[in-house]
Amino acid sequence: MSGMWQTLERMRGAREGRDITDLFAQDPDRAEGFTARFDGMALDYSKTQLDGELRAALIDLAQQAGVAERREEMFAGAPINRTEGRAVLHTALRASDGVQVEVDGADVMPQVRRTRARMAELSEGLRAGTVRGQGGAITDVVNIGIGGSDLGPAMACAALEPYHDGPRCHFVSNVDGAHIHDTLAGLIPETTLVIVASKTFTTVETMTNAATAHAWMTARVADPGAQFVAISSDAGRAAEWGIAPERVFGFADWVGGRYSVWGPIGLSVMIAIGAERFEDFLGGAAAMDAHFREAEPGANMPMMLALTGVWHHQVCGHATRAVLPYDQRLALLPSYLQQLEMESNGKGTAMDGSALTRPAGPVVWGAPGTNGQHAFYQLIHQGRQVVPCEFMIAARGHEAGLEHHHRLLVANCLAQSQALMRGRGMDEARELMRAAGLKGAELEQQAAHRVFTGNRPSVTLAYDRLTPRRLGQIIALYEHRVFVEGVIMGINSFDQWGVELGKEMANALAPAVAGEAVPKGIDGSTAALLQFLRGG
Repeated sequence: MSGMWQTLERMRGAREGRDITDLFAQDPDRAEGFTARFDGMALDYSKTQLDGELRAALIDLAQQAGVAERREEMFAGAPINRTEGRAVLHTALRASDGVQVEVDGADVMPQVRRTRARMAELSEGLRAGTVRGQGGAITDVVNIGIGGSDLGPAMACAALEPYHDGPRCHFVSNVDGAHIHDTLAGLIPETTLVIVASKTFTTVETMTNAATAHAWMTARVADPGAQFVAISSDAGRAAEWGIAPERVFGFADWVGGRYSVWGPIGLSVMIAIGAERFEDFLGGAAAMDAHFREAEPGANMPMMLALTGVWHHQVCGHATRAVLPYDQRLALLPSYLQQLEMESNGKGTAMDGSALTRPAGPVVWGAPGTNGQHAFYQLIHQGRQVVPCEFMIAARGHEAGLEHHHRLLVANCLAQSQALMRGRGMDEARELMRAAGLKGAELEQQAAHRVFTGNRPSVTLAYDRLTPRRLGQIIALYEHRVFVEGVIMGINSFDQWGVELGKEMANALAPAVAGEAVPKGIDGSTAALLQFLRGG
């Protein structure tokens, strides 16, 4: 592997300063040759420095890392999460009928299907009004979770708003009391269902918010537990809250939180759009699973998205990656992918316990277009650092009569990737200033401010329309991208020990914040801040 990295770095050096536009001049069919297509989607990675030789070298890197072998181990239920001794089977939650997946010698699919059927029964009962609150039909659902138990369903619900025809869905994650307060304000307890999403039913932030919601419900409802649902593997703790066993939906430890929207964590999504459309959502993800397993590397969307990312971050050294969906309903997707990628691959230790010699993952950030154009695109276009961009755009929107809005949206998306690649040279900038009537030193000064270096890479994911199926494909595409990058870097993408340290320290500090003695050995800065915040 070290030899392959050195080869890629030599290839990068040999291409230093090469202009992406020259690649198009040399190959008129470049766009077609550097686009992966699948089922209504196209991933165009032609606006990058990749050429045929580089692509082949990156594919060799993936092969040497054992991506294909690890991929089959994952789908087969092998314990590839080695630091926790677990299988990684979020793919089983969306597998089609007839598929068998064994963990420790037992087929897990019958239980997956039973749980999904129970979800559908509750969901359809709520949507039809046959499952009711103590004040009538349920009008609002409040999902209380954090991390993957919040970001996944909140993002999916927002993305699929055109398909909502069930109760309104709300999401609470932050332990800041403002979040639960503002969410419950205006809701009616008697017609509200509360979903508490915590695998252990002990997550501090989630259970604090849940207790506040329970008190809010108790003040108006005789049997508050009857209007709660638990997404948890601890039915005993849920029962202590008065939640009946049929309202408890568990999931196995082979589903990580940030990969869990496909199962019970997605209950709010199912309630919003219905069980049939939720099946379409799962079907899109399952189709991407099959594509990932079957397509040749150069035409494989997850593989090429991952290899492009490896080229930009690990080889070229670009520290960040901007995710830029030109789709307002995907406004939460950058945050969702931020967790998916940075919690999965934000590691400094290889699977064998050795320290990594290069960063495993970039800083992922972004916002929807066109808003971002008026916020941070200035840095992307003219800042000294290069920020590889990932654009997303649908061919069609959902809003009848507003097609002119969507045409403008598409034009902006295409223009931004084109501008990043082409830029604007000093000669062109001078001509612009000359046409504006400037001369001499003033012309030179003003022209310098209008120069864009260009040659900045981007990929574009285009799709026909944002439907439940397409959303499932998009999420699964990025899940598998993370997997490929993690295997190449030799890390475990499925643990998150970095989340735990802050939790432990917060638990230790909580008594002191409440007025008890300050812990011994605390650093001077934290002690001073604690004193200030306690009013001292």
